Amino acid sequence: MSFQKKYIPLIIGVAIATGVFIGGKLNFTDTSDRLFTSNSKKDKLNRLIDYIDYEYVDDVNTDSIVDVTVNGILDNLDPHSTYIPKSELERVTNNMKGDFVGLGVNFYTYNDTIAVIRTVKDGPSEKAGIKAGDRILMADGDSIFGKEWSNTDIISKLKGEKGSKVKLSIYRRGEDKLLEFKVKRDIIPIESVEAAYMLTDKLGYIKINRFAESTYKEFKRALDILQDQGATQLALDLRDNPGGFLGIAEQIVDEFLEDDKLILFTKNKTGKIEKSFATGRGDFEEGEVYILINESSASASEIVAGALQDNDKGTIVGRRSYGKGLVQREMSLGDGSAIRLTVSRYYTPTGRSIQRPYDNGKSNDYYKDYYKRLSSGEFEDEENIKIADSLKFTTPKGKVVYGGGGIIPDVFVPLNTTINNETLNYLRRREYISNFVFEELDRDRSIYKDVTSDDFVANFEVSDDIVIKFQDFVNAKENTNLTFVAYHDQMRRLIKSELAQQLYGSNVAEKILNETDDMIEEVIILSRGDDYFEVNLSEEN
Repeated sequence: MSFQKKYIPLIIGVAIATGVFIGGKLNFTDTSDRLFTSNSKKDKLNRLIDYIDYEYVDDVNTDSIVDVTVNGILDNLDPHSTYIPKSELERVTNNMKGDFVGLGVNFYTYNDTIAVIRTVKDGPSEKAGIKAGDRILMADGDSIFGKEWSNTDIISKLKGEKGSKVKLSIYRRGEDKLLEFKVKRDIIPIESVEAAYMLTDKLGYIKINRFAESTYKEFKRALDILQDQGATQLALDLRDNPGGFLGIAEQIVDEFLEDDKLILFTKNKTGKIEKSFATGRGDFEEGEVYILINESSASASEIVAGALQDNDKGTIVGRRSYGKGLVQREMSLGDGSAIRLTVSRYYTPTGRSIQRPYDNGKSNDYYKDYYKRLSSGEFEDEENIKIADSLKFTTPKGKVVYGGGGIIPDVFVPLNTTINNETLNYLRRREYISNFVFEELDRDRSIYKDVTSDDFVANFEVSDDIVIKFQDFVNAKENTNLTFVAYHDQMRRLIKSELAQQLYGSNVAEKILNETDDMIEEVIILSRGDDYFEVNLSEEN
């Protein structure tokens, strides 16, 4: 027997064994007509992705296929079940956590260079000596300027572990050489309470931009300060607040409601009901509260407004809210990505669901509801709000409230189209105002060195020349011939507010914007009551 004949059975056996092993690993023993006939739905997806990965004629990024597949599945559910890819999860998580590890600078890319707008108060960069207007050119000896550096790349280069240090090389106007700073990374808060101050001797004001893990502590700290300043009334501004953690909303509501008052209840697919009640720890149960909402107030914002409205506590002021009555839970997918899946519905204390219809899932109709409301005239006249009598509910004191698409305010305030118009919104979105203000400040920041925030709010005025200068700035960027004649006063206030933002922070910027805010004016009127106007009227007579 020849050598070849002798070892043929062995070779065949090894080949068969190897084939069985590989086939078992790849799961390609099925024919194409059986590929989609497995009883296991999960197995079907796994087989398809593996089949494409190993057999498809061209190279394919199967990670992107998985992303598309997950999004495709979620598109068949409700509009608020979402997929968070790995690239976005850290940012989203930090935003909802309320802090991150960083250097403590607000910056934007100016002429392909990192320009510091403001340093975070008491943050690492401020402690190291970095100032507004500084340009960060190098980090640990590596250049980080130029068109090839995106904001994502820059953030990735500057971030690191808490306690670690980074050496920064900085250009500062007026200095003849680069300055060197060693900055120790630390926890940097992402504030969700944008503003807190007194509107009148009795009326405090707090603006919350989202419900993050840190929001209740921020809110409570602000509320305590306002109460120490004499606040017995509170305007809680939830306009444009998209929501966040349900539990944080419950904690805030608890500050206003008496012990054992129902805050909300949730119901899952099995019909299980979980109720949340107020405790006796609320510090503002005796105070008057006004909740400001608009068409972009959603989710946790609506929980707060609905709970107070249904318990006959306070007054809801503004326009009908967004209409999101679903609760999501986040689940990790094991590869750095996650999904937020709707697991229950929530109901206000009277039993109403304020979730607007989504019969077609994630359809354009759902997301274009804002424009539908706008075109119907709902933002200008509350009579145009479409209400179904079948969704009518009654509060303990007999007030009629409605479900089925947002919280309808007790006091309606129409949209101010002079301030909220597409031209001004476009300029904000493009960040033209902030860029222009930065350039103006950068020419000579010493002008404002000894100006206090109170002096700035009370006495500083944006000149007509500055408005014209900004107009020229925009026209040069856009290659247009735009004029601000119709928006002159609004532009002066927006520029002043942005100056305050970059010099003093959001609290002062919000004060300036609120000086001509229709909703704020309405709340001040309501807080003063009939007696105030009767006294003033008698004095005038």
